Amino acid sequence: MAYQMKRPTLGGLKRYFPILTWGRSYDRDAATSDLVAAVIVTIMLIPQSLAYALLAGLPAEMGLYASILPLVAYAIFGTSRALAVGPVAVVSLMTAAAVGNLALQGTAEYAMAAITLAFLSGLILLVMGVFRLGFLANFLSHPVIAGFITASGMIIAVSQMKHILGIDAHGHSLLEILRSLFAHLGDANLITFAIGAGSVAFLFWVRKGLKPLLLSLGLKPRLADILAKAGPVGAVAVTTLLSWGFDLSSRGVAIVGDVPQGLPPLTMPSFDAELWASLFGSAVLISIIGFVESISVAQTLAAKKRQRITPDQELVGLGASNVAAAISGGYPVTGGFARSVVNFDAGAETPAAGAFTAVGIAGAALFLTPLLFFLPKATLAATIIVAVLSLVDFTILKKTWGYHRADFTAVAATILLTLVFGVEIGVSSGVILSIALFLYKTSRPHIAEVGLVPGTEHFRNINRHDVLTHPELVTLRLDENLYFANSRFIEDYLLDRVGQGQPVKHVVLMCSAVNEIDLSALEALEEINRQLSDMGITLHLSEVKGPVMDRLHRTHFLDELTGQVFLTQFGAMRALGPVDGLKPVLAGDAA
Repeated sequence: MAYQMKRPTLGGLKRYFPILTWGRSYDRDAATSDLVAAVIVTIMLIPQSLAYALLAGLPAEMGLYASILPLVAYAIFGTSRALAVGPVAVVSLMTAAAVGNLALQGTAEYAMAAITLAFLSGLILLVMGVFRLGFLANFLSHPVIAGFITASGMIIAVSQMKHILGIDAHGHSLLEILRSLFAHLGDANLITFAIGAGSVAFLFWVRKGLKPLLLSLGLKPRLADILAKAGPVGAVAVTTLLSWGFDLSSRGVAIVGDVPQGLPPLTMPSFDAELWASLFGSAVLISIIGFVESISVAQTLAAKKRQRITPDQELVGLGASNVAAAISGGYPVTGGFARSVVNFDAGAETPAAGAFTAVGIAGAALFLTPLLFFLPKATLAATIIVAVLSLVDFTILKKTWGYHRADFTAVAATILLTLVFGVEIGVSSGVILSIALFLYKTSRPHIAEVGLVPGTEHFRNINRHDVLTHPELVTLRLDENLYFANSRFIEDYLLDRVGQGQPVKHVVLMCSAVNEIDLSALEALEEINRQLSDMGITLHLSEVKGPVMDRLHRTHFLDELTGQVFLTQFGAMRALGPVDGLKPVLAGDAA
């Protein structure tokens, strides 16, 4: 018999290459919108790319390299039409922490480790995407992420003060950096401080005041917006001219120096097993944090235009972007919040805007890098400080304190641990705290004793509503899936309830909120059934969902169950507690 290989259909390819979806309907109007957005984002991204490379402890050109080929890769594989991929502050800081821990000698080895980190991160994201493991990011709760980003923003801003002051300072945690800054404060360079502080003040003013000023002068909104976004470029241009004109480098002002001119070189990551082992944990954390940040931004922007984001394909898109960064001399990248919002507001229609931005950055790498020689590092530090301070949000502490104390504890602990011990311990603790918080919440599930609402067939909590109950019947509604972490709690709760000396003959577990019963929980139910039977009490179930019943039918539990399984709780009460025996219970009066 001859076998014919099945050829992939266009629909199947679209799933892995979203460009085939939006590319078919791409027209001149979309191209115009994407080009305008690309111009604005390019203007914004050039100084940011240089600055974030500085933050990562890498040569400035690696920031540009990480903003070219990765954008093209995301345009092919990504599903968001507005997400702008490239170097971002938090990932740059995590890169510095990961590679800095290796105690490498020389810039070349340091850069190679960063390239390898990008490659590892890309592989991890690709594997997660292929195996559809995007759900794993859900274990990192939003409050914990917000706490981590807030603490990271503070560390980043303080770490850049060494460039603002023109002194030498090091450290991975807030305390280490502050201690180092104060130790070298006497070495501060006043000219460097004037450039840095002036740039910070100017950039803050640009964010709020430049666009209204330009509009008042009669400029059109789109042109005013472009010029406002060009504020960092203006700061770069002015301070570079001042540095060149007054030869400030001879007066102790640190400058960027020689930036290689040309397109990104083709590079290969290191395949040294020891290096991979050292970087693997950091690569996992960078991958998770980068994905969570990207997907949250992408989904927020997509919702505004009723577009759809595919999380698992986003993993592939980000993975391809990081691999592209690794083979083109870059370092780990992800979707940036600020530039994605700018891309969206500027009218980007498709991911082609990112590809056009890559062309703009490539042009800068080809023709503009010689102009960056005299650029003061203090200006780039000012760019970072202004960008990251928008990430600092202590209102999350107030929100979580008022809403849920367990969330507040997790957020506060994440912020504190990140500030005291650094980003890697902070984010690792955040992951552990997120999982621990989930286990804590679900290990002590809400269990409500319910009664019949008069005149209806509905059952509600006896502590919240005026209901009817039967003295011989106890109905407990389980508001959580039953699994190993909460099975003992449920068993203890139920046995304590029936042991209060009342003439209970029937216990009904109302399972309307139960979607899963694992083996540990099943064994707990079997033990509950046995102990209640010894006490002369019959155990029943009601409103069990189909998939749960299917699984129970594969066991002997239903055969050994002393009672019945009722379709509805109202049916259980009619069968087990005659209506004439019902007694009213006022909300709050229940024992």
